[in-house]
Amino acid sequence: MKVAESEGLMQAWLSRLWYEGNRCWVMAALSMGFSIRFQGGRHIPRSGPVLLVANHQSFIDPIAIGLATPRQLFYLARKTLFKQPQFGGFLRSVGCVPVDQEGFARDGLKTTLHLLKEGKAVLVFPEGERTWNGRMQPLKPGITLLMHRSGVPVVPVGIAGAFTAYPRTQKLPRLAPPFLPATDATVAVSVGPALEPRGHIGWPRERVLEELFKKISEQVDCAEHLRRQSRRCPTC
Repeated sequence: MKVAESEGLMQAWLSRLWYEGNRCWVMAALSMGFSIRFQGGRHIPRSGPVLLVANHQSFIDPIAIGLATPRQLFYLARKTLFKQPQFGGFLRSVGCVPVDQEGFARDGLKTTLHLLKEGKAVLVFPEGERTWNGRMQPLKPGITLLMHRSGVPVVPVGIAGAFTAYPRTQKLPRLAPPFLPATDATVAVSVGPALEPRGHIGWPRERVLEELFKKISEQVDCAEHLRRQSRRCPTC
């Protein structure tokens, strides 16, 4: 039993080391490519299950948000991305979990709840898909079911600039290196204070969605301010 526990701890340590190693080169890449800035990582609990909810602008979002947080994040990704064994193995090694359908379909909800029960920090995008116009879309009602069933802290996250840098209609991203004149393709992430676990119990679903939309929007505004100026947003 002790041998198995020791092997498990070693595996967890190596996995974390691998994650942090990848985090370093990704940090360098996004810093050079998009002049990325972030704030508020202190709001994320250092241990225990936590659900991060963010707006969805681009493929850049989960990578950028992962850099803004001190913990390893877990994400849901379509199984089709895992068809190539080497790439699929890499995705699994950095926290991507394959599901039949992303978002709040049955498989996605079940997988997210399982990860939270294991004490993981999980990132979801309540809009269900990347925005087509840069603005936040209405949140899918499935997020309320996830919040109710998990009862874990919910942390609102806002990302700004990712839509301009890499919208879903564009094949290649626009870059904004820090050594060139500033452009509107710079990216920033703002993490807000955690919402009280189960603080929404008894609320109508529409009110929960409205409040969550508001909290995420506030962080989007903070991120927008952060990416355009060197000083912090006074409301964050």
